[in-house]
Amino acid sequence: MNLFEAIEKRCSVRKYKPIPVEAEKLNKIYDAINKAPSAGNLQAYQVYTVTNSEIKQKLSKAALGQESLIQAPILLIFCAVPARSKKYGKRGETLYCIQDATIATAYAQLAATALGLATCWVGAFDESEVIKALKLPIGHRPVAILPIGYANETPEQTTRMALKNLIKGI
Repeated sequence: MNLFEAIEKRCSVRKYKPIPVEAEKLNKIYDAINKAPSAGNLQAYQVYTVTNSEIKQKLSKAALGQESLIQAPILLIFCAVPARSKKYGKRGETLYCIQDATIATAYAQLAATALGLATCWVGAFDESEVIKALKLPIGHRPVAILPIGYANETPEQTTRMALKNLIKGI
């Protein structure tokens, strides 16, 4: 699948089959994450993988009861690491590290789609509860949770804003 097909096919899936994701596919996703651009090439983010059902339960609770976090065979939690961006001062520590983590999440999401896997970007969660559930190091700030697995549903294509309302020339 080429990039534009992956972009077209990507959708938010919230139901997953109880089938493990193959190591080969996970490694390709990890490689895509590693190749994501970042401010100053500092990669001011950390990715945590979760397969443990007890931790997935805690993350589901932290994410307002989203069951998909329990169903998906693997969760990737993308965290901003401000200390890695301190080269850029306050802007690096408050913005660039978050941008780095979100770009890495987007790369992972598109790579998963291209590999025939399903995802759903989860940003609705209690940050402190995620930190506690994962026992994150001080300074690691969760930005996104990405459940990955084989879809057990086919969501309808969502409508998008007209380009004329989204893209403006100045």
